[in-house]
Amino acid sequence: MQILDIIQNLSPSSFCFPPADVGLASFITPLPFNPIKLICLVIWVYLCLFFVQRIQFSPLVPYKYKPAAYIITLFTGPILMLILLIVDTAKRASQSNVSISEIIKLHIQQAITNIRSGDSKRRHKKSAIRLLDSSGRSIDDIYGHGDKKRQDSRVLDLTEKVISDALERQASDILIDPKDEGTYTIRLRIDGVLRTVEELRADTCKAIVNSIKAVSSMDISEKRRPQDGAFIAKKSGTTASFRVASAGVLNGEKLSIRVLNQNAGTFTLADIGLAKKQYSIIKNAIKKPSGMVLICGPTGSGKTTTMYSMLNEIDRFTHNVITVEDPIEAMLPEASQIEINPKADITFAKTLRSVLRQDPDVICVGEIRDEETAEIALRASQTGHLVLATIHCDSNATALVRLLDLGISPLLLSSGLSLLHSQRLLRRLCTYCKQPAQLSQHLINKFQSKGIEYTNIFEATGCRRCEDTGYSGRTAVCDLLVITDRLKADIANSKISIAELRTEEHKKDKSHMRKEGLKKVAAGITSLEELKRVVG
Repeated sequence: MQILDIIQNLSPSSFCFPPADVGLASFITPLPFNPIKLICLVIWVYLCLFFVQRIQFSPLVPYKYKPAAYIITLFTGPILMLILLIVDTAKRASQSNVSISEIIKLHIQQAITNIRSGDSKRRHKKSAIRLLDSSGRSIDDIYGHGDKKRQDSRVLDLTEKVISDALERQASDILIDPKDEGTYTIRLRIDGVLRTVEELRADTCKAIVNSIKAVSSMDISEKRRPQDGAFIAKKSGTTASFRVASAGVLNGEKLSIRVLNQNAGTFTLADIGLAKKQYSIIKNAIKKPSGMVLICGPTGSGKTTTMYSMLNEIDRFTHNVITVEDPIEAMLPEASQIEINPKADITFAKTLRSVLRQDPDVICVGEIRDEETAEIALRASQTGHLVLATIHCDSNATALVRLLDLGISPLLLSSGLSLLHSQRLLRRLCTYCKQPAQLSQHLINKFQSKGIEYTNIFEATGCRRCEDTGYSGRTAVCDLLVITDRLKADIANSKISIAELRTEEHKKDKSHMRKEGLKKVAAGITSLEELKRVVG
């Protein structure tokens, strides 16, 4: 009955629309929140979280200030990042010849490139780089047994990232060592100088160390005893080889990874930065049918690359070229390359004896380490073979000293050697940010007295292209000692004493190398600071 009463009380006017002068807004129930403000709040929170992640990997914030930066960024969001970018842009503009507008343009271009390549990088992440052991098994197979889902995917991704970054930045060494009980540092040797690229927690970095040891066929349970291993990485159709050495140190385990130069096989003598006179001397030496060309220098001075560049000057189609290396760093077409393996009793001395029975024209010895190897190589140079070899020492004079200390007879040494080649590597100045050097009046007077043109001398500044180092790439500075007939007679008759070689001749080697380095400084290729750092 109540329902019928309600229906009867309803008049037809109840179903009529409101008059035109009455607004519809009075019939709309207002929302308890502003949707535009809510969307802005969500975007702001997302940006805050995004920039916290960016701060984590940003080089603009020092490592010790990052926890505080995380907290500030959570509240300020992109404001802190914008301030840091403005400061960084102004700093780069003041230190280089590049204008602020060009730097901002580079930032925008890089951001657009990162956005466009982000999806493709994620799609091809697994195929970007593959780490393989000596038998060809991938790191996924070692850890995940192929089809099984990887439980340690984050650690393996970090491992691949470390190796990939080293290849992209053309590093020669990767060092992973403990800084303290809770932190490990990852350093890259780029252009001969170590740079700290990342600091990680000890537990994370220990897992990375175990991953590299596993793919290098090393015992991951052994933390104290030194071990050696090797692995390869395939990326974008290219293959890179790595040698690994581990050692137990204070607060943990240290890992040293040597990146073998796969491009060494493409270098020629014209690429390494030789002077015209030095180029002609080396060309004449390697054109001879016999004799030994001995390349000397400390570790990391480019001896192997120089040796490969000499081999590239030889016609390998008409010459039987055999190399004995430990390990083989690059492939040489039309050459027979033999790798040393002490575990299989394949040593330099035993391999050299077998090589002499294979009718070689040119023999390349990766490194002279003992008396037996040196004696066989020198005797081969006497019997109608051209021998190229390297030895670890400081200069040409100390190379003679070391060979004599190994027990090589002076007569054999004098008759076998034809050329000594000592070298160092100087970093090239970055062409984008180098500036004219501010020389003191004393230096200017010194250059004028020696007839050196000083107006083209530059110094390092630093920009984004060279990662704020001021240098990009390296060039060789060399000192050559031709073994003349008079010098052969002096060595054979023992008229040159070891003490004399260690002092006077050593000083002459240094002065010759410094003179060649000054020529590169005067040409604007490198800086005085770099020459002093490398040569002294």
